Amino acid sequence: MIFFFKYKIKNHFFKTLGLLIVLINIYSCDPISKHKFKKPTVVNKSASTSTIKLHKKLSLISKNGFAIGHQDATSYGLGWRYGDNSRIIKSDVNEVVGDFPAVYGFDIGRIEHSYDKNLDAVPFNDMKKLIIDAYKNDGIITVSWHVDNPVSGGDSWDSTPAVSEIIKEGTHRDKYELWISRVATFFKSLEVNGELIPIIFRPFHEMNGSWFWWGAGNCSSEDYIQLWRETVVQLRDKHNVHNLLYAYSPNKLNPNDDYMRYYPGDEFVDILGIDIYDFNNSDDYMKSVVHDLKLVKKIATEKGKLFAFTETGLEKIPTKEWFTKVLYPSIENSGISWVLIWRNHVETHHYMPYKGHSSESDFKAFKELPKTLFLKDVKKIKN
Repeated sequence: MIFFFKYKIKNHFFKTLGLLIVLINIYSCDPISKHKFKKPTVVNKSASTSTIKLHKKLSLISKNGFAIGHQDATSYGLGWRYGDNSRIIKSDVNEVVGDFPAVYGFDIGRIEHSYDKNLDAVPFNDMKKLIIDAYKNDGIITVSWHVDNPVSGGDSWDSTPAVSEIIKEGTHRDKYELWISRVATFFKSLEVNGELIPIIFRPFHEMNGSWFWWGAGNCSSEDYIQLWRETVVQLRDKHNVHNLLYAYSPNKLNPNDDYMRYYPGDEFVDILGIDIYDFNNSDDYMKSVVHDLKLVKKIATEKGKLFAFTETGLEKIPTKEWFTKVLYPSIENSGISWVLIWRNHVETHHYMPYKGHSSESDFKAFKELPKTLFLKDVKKIKN
């Protein structure tokens, strides 16, 4: 009986141990299980399932590194443009490192007029195809809107005051509501197998600068906040657009700038960001990036928001080893979900290396660093 009793205890112990091992393996192999993530509080309480999944994915990415993004990555590059001679999906990034960026930036400027092409001559029909292709391959989509001036008829850089004229009771309010309806139609047309593609929408960016008609000096912070809120309400509540996460992104902070001056409120923002460029002054750039992202992280953490480096780059990349010695050390421990590097237009205006560029080898080394996540890397992050 003693032997039998000892055997039962021993057998029970190993059964229990085996069960524990199985449970540990199940939970350790499930990186985005429901037990680890509560449903996030987002601007749109009716957000689509895919939009909530994107939010979760961005959160998980930030715990593993940061996704690498490129503006107009597959729309055009040095010496090529999608649709000119081929419908093959390509990018300068893929040509250099054998992988696509994880984040794809697009701009819908001029959609407000129902034009066929955006302000950079990208046909909207092509843009739609490229967004769908990126999403099918687990890419993340972010969209900015360089919207034309509704009062003067000029472009985004026409600083004629206009915000007060398009918010409620403004003289151009009807025009703006029409423009918003066209934006809504485009976003609602982005779908795969009946599922809307989730989009990070980043309107009215760099508002603390004076170069856009919605920027500092061209409108009050109160009017800017009202414009943002009314835009969200129009898209979300009037037009039932439920596949957007909204990103707020001021420009680099000057000593007297207040990051929160134009902030529309927690209930109208999902992601905090900032835009900082290197204007051939890498030391100052690195200091600004470290300082500003630290501040953004603090605010985002307090508010329970995601945060990102929403625009950056060094035009023509003349600084040797800029990616490995300037950008990476500045963002390595920042906690951002992604970094978006600006577009490759022509030889005098590009921000990513292309085949044969002097920074090609440095960018390859950048890709191999521990926290840089390209498309194949984020594919491994399941939700």
